Amino acid sequence: MNKNNYAVIMAGGVGTRFWPKSKKSLPKQFIDILNTGETLIQSTYKRLSKCVRTENIYVVTNKNYAQLCIDQLKIKKENIFLEPIMRNTAPCIAYSSFKIKEKNPHANILVCPSDHIVHDNILFSEIITKSLHISSNSEIIITLGIKPTRPDTGYGYIQFEESSLSIENKEISKVKTFTEKPSQSLALQFIDSGDFLWNSGMFIFNVNTIINSFKTHLNEIYETFNDASDIYWTKKENKYIQRFFPACKNISIDYGILEKSDNVYVYPSSFGWSDLGTWGSIYSISEKDENQNIISGEKVITYDCTNSIFNISNDKLLIAHGLDNYIVIESNNNILICKKEDEQKVKNFVNDIKVKFGEERI
Repeated sequence: MNKNNYAVIMAGGVGTRFWPKSKKSLPKQFIDILNTGETLIQSTYKRLSKCVRTENIYVVTNKNYAQLCIDQLKIKKENIFLEPIMRNTAPCIAYSSFKIKEKNPHANILVCPSDHIVHDNILFSEIITKSLHISSNSEIIITLGIKPTRPDTGYGYIQFEESSLSIENKEISKVKTFTEKPSQSLALQFIDSGDFLWNSGMFIFNVNTIINSFKTHLNEIYETFNDASDIYWTKKENKYIQRFFPACKNISIDYGILEKSDNVYVYPSSFGWSDLGTWGSIYSISEKDENQNIISGEKVITYDCTNSIFNISNDKLLIAHGLDNYIVIESNNNILICKKEDEQKVKNFVNDIKVKFGEERI
């Protein structure tokens, strides 16, 4: 494997939409939410290890989850970059990029979330390896675009132009526009047009390309991390990050850089991808029974229930009757019962729980 290739796993989220299975103390990326025998972050790490040396794989997460990363991934402490507070993807990527550059100024970096599902790992590895090679020779940012299979309103969309990067790299097209989570009618138009892809949230670039992009488009963030260039990988780094990271603007890499740049390209991909953002996304990729239900739990009995999700602890008994298109989740003495069509409201439910009953319930 190329010694200049690196991967950064973003694992700082709290997975609010998967409450009550996912809690602040144990977010969804550290849970075996699909009952595969591996947590989501373990699957991600294993997948990346096929195309990047394990010593070159880093995890960016909240300081509260450092030990979870060590326990689940068996990685060294120096391979964990700790955020003192969540500040979206732009500060996360800037911090990682500046730090990796101090170790290797020729680094090519893949950035990806910790909680995505990929079914064709061989094709994924081939696309990542090729993208990392292209980024080493071109001053471009590559995003992986997933060929859509349905008009999903929970994903962002990328519109691409017909022009390709080069004859040698004709698969890669220039990005025309980004659209964040469209309405149902607009998503249908995107699918019909044929020139839109789902935004996977995975990015590939050379470290110098992305740092120059920060300098141009997010200069305050650039200055914050550039000023620390001489203290990365030293004992002074943690104190600096604790002080200055929270002051960074809370902004995504999409809004802060990608939408403003003219050097962004997309690699259309079909490797069986799913962003596990909601219970509905789990429903779409899971095996169902004859009534189109997904049932997890040893003591669940259903009568006239269809198109629903039941996820119950093995020591709990659940009897359900007459439910159609429902989500029923039990964990840690908490129960969620919600229509599937209203699953985006779970985040609001959790905010109300926090106000009424305190942090310990979330």
